[in-house]
Amino acid sequence: MLRLASPAPSTQASTVYDRLRDDLLSGRLEPGRKLQMRFLSDRYQIGQTPLREALNRLTADGLVEGREQRGFYVAAISRSELAELTKTRCWVESLALRESMAAATPQWEEQLLLAQHRLSRSPRSLNPEHFEDNPEWERLHRSYHGTLIGNCGSQSLIGFCGQLADQLYRYRRLSIRKAFPSRHVADEHQAILNAVLSKDAEVAVALLTTHYGRTAEVILQDEQIFPELKRLDEFA
Repeated sequence: MLRLASPAPSTQASTVYDRLRDDLLSGRLEPGRKLQMRFLSDRYQIGQTPLREALNRLTADGLVEGREQRGFYVAAISRSELAELTKTRCWVESLALRESMAAATPQWEEQLLLAQHRLSRSPRSLNPEHFEDNPEWERLHRSYHGTLIGNCGSQSLIGFCGQLADQLYRYRRLSIRKAFPSRHVADEHQAILNAVLSKDAEVAVALLTTHYGRTAEVILQDEQIFPELKRLDEFA
């Protein structure tokens, strides 16, 4: 009987890495949860060798914590980490945006215009009455911010920015319903684009860092994510 060859371990590890990463970023695997090997093997229908390879990669990405003699855990969240990640992202993306603008070409500006146009035409929520996540908006949002810094000339810098974006995305997902009703992110995106096309790097960088700061502030004040805020209010 003809047998189909099993995928190579590296291919299996890449596949489960992508699936695990998606579950971690979306919050389906909640922060602080122990990632038991048997549970993961059953969930993703994969052996422990490629699974460990994927978990080690996710540890390097900052999405998983490997604890000596205790296994793997979903990376925890904290207000201090959120503040630090936001500050670092503002630093490195400010540099990347300045470099992108310094090396601006008509092609890059056209790509940025197209990325903003597509994002502006995609609704943030699939339901206008209550928040229902739109995966296409998330994809276009990532594309817009990636295009802003994508002309900087450093793949290492772009990669680091992407890693920070992933770590912050976990936080943003946790607080997205609270921010949706009052946040006018489309106006913020348009303002950043206008500054870039006007070749005003100072304004563009200031608007980008303010954009990220507003996101962080909403999350930092969310008592559902950080219950200690409620306890502090009670003793105030």
